Amino acid sequence: MTHRHAVIMAGGSGTRLWPMSRAARPKQLMPMPQGGTLLEIAAARLSGVVSTDRQFVCASRSYATDILAAIPGLQPDRFLGEPIGRDTLNAVGFAAAVAAARDPNATLAVLTSDHVIEPQDVFAQKLDLGFRLVEADPNRLVTFSITPTYPATGYGYVEQGDAIEGFAGAFTAQRFVEKPDLERATQFVTAGTFGWNSGMFVFRAATVLDAIDRFQPACGPGLRRIGAAWTTARAHAVVDEVYPTLTKISVDYGLMEPASRDAALSICAVPMPVAWRDVGRWPAYAELLPSDAAGNRASSLAVHLASRDVACISDDPSHLIATIGIEGVIVVRTADATLVCRAADAERVKELVALLPSDRR
Repeated sequence: MTHRHAVIMAGGSGTRLWPMSRAARPKQLMPMPQGGTLLEIAAARLSGVVSTDRQFVCASRSYATDILAAIPGLQPDRFLGEPIGRDTLNAVGFAAAVAAARDPNATLAVLTSDHVIEPQDVFAQKLDLGFRLVEADPNRLVTFSITPTYPATGYGYVEQGDAIEGFAGAFTAQRFVEKPDLERATQFVTAGTFGWNSGMFVFRAATVLDAIDRFQPACGPGLRRIGAAWTTARAHAVVDEVYPTLTKISVDYGLMEPASRDAALSICAVPMPVAWRDVGRWPAYAELLPSDAAGNRASSLAVHLASRDVACISDDPSHLIATIGIEGVIVVRTADATLVCRAADAERVKELVALLPSDRR
């Protein structure tokens, strides 16, 4: 009998959301306008789909105390603490190794902590479909694609192929395309058979470990050592010894691309028609705030004179931000730092953070 497990990937640093996202409080632990943090919202999405005793969180070990406090019921042995970041393939492999060591028949959902996804019932239905696909055939790797709303060039795309018999709403994955230029992205959206690659997956944990052994032999044996030691007194010592030696590579390049060419595996695509916001930049965060008639948005007190499309964000709801005659600008205010930039330059916040004194990062 297979059991459903899930891991929430919460390892991003969130530098593009400075100054609210800091080294001591990354974006996953930032408060969201609708209440709660991104991590808490991600955990709530699993309600009724995966039991709480089979949920994991993978993140930097330095955030263990805050993450365990943020998610009621998350036990320390289900917090997968990375001593150092080694990209997404090893984070996925870490979770798969621990899940498989506990439960050889574990089916694992890999979910993100960077997104706001609505409505919840559609997400739950599609995640259940992903689990059922893998439960019917353990050689399937399921990826979820998001119905695109515009020709984004910053996301990867998944092309859906033939429908999978007996599983309405599921397709074979025809191909993956990483971050196309605007012309190709426009063609993909017009075609109607492409979706944004969500970074969410479902697969049998043992199947993925076997695939990593084949595709990334420098990682597979070490990940299995970590899984075997996880419930022992040497768990952290083994992680500290092994994890820094693993090849740094993303799950897309290190697993999904070679898997798509492997005859022993079947890649399935489940389109997910939801509102999907990747809250990794200030313009995306601002979209979660209510707008006035001029397109101005605010999380605190704000007054505008002849300004348009201005976002004012503060960690103090009583702090007043006032603007005159500006357009397309983002203002973010915290107790010790203020950011002002054009919305069009929001991607460059990461460059700015690299210039800051270490105590303000």
